[in-house]
Amino acid sequence: MLRYWSKAAGVAAISTAMVALSACGGNAADTNSNGGSPEKVTLTVWHNWTGQDAKAVAMREILDNFQAENPHIKLETEGLPTDGLKTRLRTVAAANEMPDLFVMWPDAMTKEFVGGNLLQPINEFLDSKPEWRDNFIENALDSFTVDGNIYSVPMNLAPTSFIYYNESIFEEYGVKVPETWDELMTAIDTFNDNGMTPIALGNKANWFVQSAIFSAIADRVTGTEWFLKAVEQDGASFTDPEFIRALETLQELGERGAFQSGFNSIDENQMVQMYFQGQAAMFISGGWAMANVVTNAPEDILEQTRITILPPVEGGAGEARSTSGVVGTGMGVSAKLEGARKEAALELLYALSGPEGQQATLDSSTLVSYNIPLDESKASPLFVELYNLMQDVKISPVYDSKLSSAAVEVINNGLQELLSGGDPEAIAQRIQDAQAAAVK
Repeated sequence: MLRYWSKAAGVAAISTAMVALSACGGNAADTNSNGGSPEKVTLTVWHNWTGQDAKAVAMREILDNFQAENPHIKLETEGLPTDGLKTRLRTVAAANEMPDLFVMWPDAMTKEFVGGNLLQPINEFLDSKPEWRDNFIENALDSFTVDGNIYSVPMNLAPTSFIYYNESIFEEYGVKVPETWDELMTAIDTFNDNGMTPIALGNKANWFVQSAIFSAIADRVTGTEWFLKAVEQDGASFTDPEFIRALETLQELGERGAFQSGFNSIDENQMVQMYFQGQAAMFISGGWAMANVVTNAPEDILEQTRITILPPVEGGAGEARSTSGVVGTGMGVSAKLEGARKEAALELLYALSGPEGQQATLDSSTLVSYNIPLDESKASPLFVELYNLMQDVKISPVYDSKLSSAAVEVINNGLQELLSGGDPEAIAQRIQDAQAAAVK
């Protein structure tokens, strides 16, 4: 499991980052070696920075600045919501028509794209900037590494499951912040008894429950070792009793009335708006939601918002102080790029994920997989709370980072069905069949 970076690395990180910045030199125009005007190139860039949260705004600003500083490089950018980008990437991957540079996900997606000869490694470029390469947190590059080659670096750290809760609503109804599963059930009952939605949920994009809620619950029940064995179909099966129990635990939340009606018909943004409007005591989402909360929450809501992790499930085999997640998205470089276009793409990758990009991400209230100290005097108090929480919380695997594409689609649809009264054993069998077929 990944460990988040300790504050003790702060002084060294500042020094390292400054060296890396100076090593950057000029802009992409400096890569031209013939002394003349740099060759004009066009790059297609796909990303998911479409919102008005601080992270999205910061990354779009880097793209705009890169374009202004490198007029010989024309960026044709396209922003898509996360679920739309994932679907679009897999569609063009099947036709071998990848964009030049694109946001992609670690582990399963990276391995599939490498298997399809769609990506090119960045080892040589990364090695040319050792101060940058060596400043990522421990194991951060592993999820973008296949057969010894590195295909990207993380632009953030993406724990996927936290409870964001309104402290004043908890106090109003005398509800304790849950530290056990029974206490969570009691909180749900109390809020329902008082006409307050316990947990706002938006699962219109069907990956959301799997990523933000189920991956953490399942790890609480089965433990990480069991899950990784089931992924490899080596000594564990998704029809095993512990996985059935994990599905039943999620279903219990739905049956207990944890979520508002119609949660499969609204999206994540609408979910957060429910919370902003005081219509729900909690919502469950990843670290990425922080940038939206600190930027867009009404002042009174922001002042009352706190953050914690899901409580452990009694009798479960998993780590209690953990949250599901991955090291974060990276930029994939198309295998077709060469010459000046490849050089330009690598320079843009560095602008987005090098020291300046990592600092801009941290400044946008988004965690990073990079050794940069947080200036708590300049950060939102809620982000400081998240940052400090992560000092002693481990990261367990999120399901869609490890399962095959076919199994991810089955589990995402299956969880929607589960929360509408579906049969846990039947859903488990479909997940098992999909993963077994992919492995074989």
